[in-house]
Amino acid sequence: MGDYQKIGVNSGDDNSFRKIVPALLRKGLDKVDLSMFDEKSKIDLLNAAGDEYLRKGDNTNAMKAFIFTNNKQGLIQVGDAFKEVNLYSNAVDAYNIAQSYDKLTSIGDFCLKEGCVSEAFKAYQILEDEERLTRLGDYCVDKERIDFAIEVYSKLKNDVQKKYRLIKIAEKCVKDNQLALAARAYELANDIEKLNKVGDLFLKAGLLKDALCVYERANNQIMVQFIKDNFPEAEFKGEYL
Repeated sequence: MGDYQKIGVNSGDDNSFRKIVPALLRKGLDKVDLSMFDEKSKIDLLNAAGDEYLRKGDNTNAMKAFIFTNNKQGLIQVGDAFKEVNLYSNAVDAYNIAQSYDKLTSIGDFCLKEGCVSEAFKAYQILEDEERLTRLGDYCVDKERIDFAIEVYSKLKNDVQKKYRLIKIAEKCVKDNQLALAARAYELANDIEKLNKVGDLFLKAGLLKDALCVYERANNQIMVQFIKDNFPEAEFKGEYL
């Protein structure tokens, strides 16, 4: 059989869309076959389906439809809809695919204000916004979210700022006897000397497994061998990593 001619759908013909779009929605975007339509008609149909999904509050399928058609404005509307129902991470995804960096900045700032640090972090990482990432890390320190602050600071591209803030937070952790967090921060700051000192504190406290783990990360072969030779029961990985 020869190739058949692609079918076109007149986007101005409301009857055509009224017939096709509900059937498309019932079938599902992942299962429907639109190969018989020309490219413009497929895009028109999928955009119409996306609009209908959005109207019905099915933001996930609306997002799928608009991804198919590369409809950036539609994706922004999906992001707005996700934000309205407090699904901020999904909103970040939609804005990111739409390459709407203004919207990403806006929702990142909104999430930070609301204390939704994971979502703010996600947006700021995409933006590679050093100033906002630093601000988020400082916020986490103020709120005693030390583990998250360490993660945020570790993503800074400015090595000087990254090391300064990680060491500062590690020193606080040592004072507060949060040795596992201190070890993590010193390791990310690549401060081997101070990482070894945390290993010494673990050893002094009799926490041999954690001491061994820290010394291994600091590549302190002398202390690693000392513990393995004298305390073989410590050869399990410590808990901090």
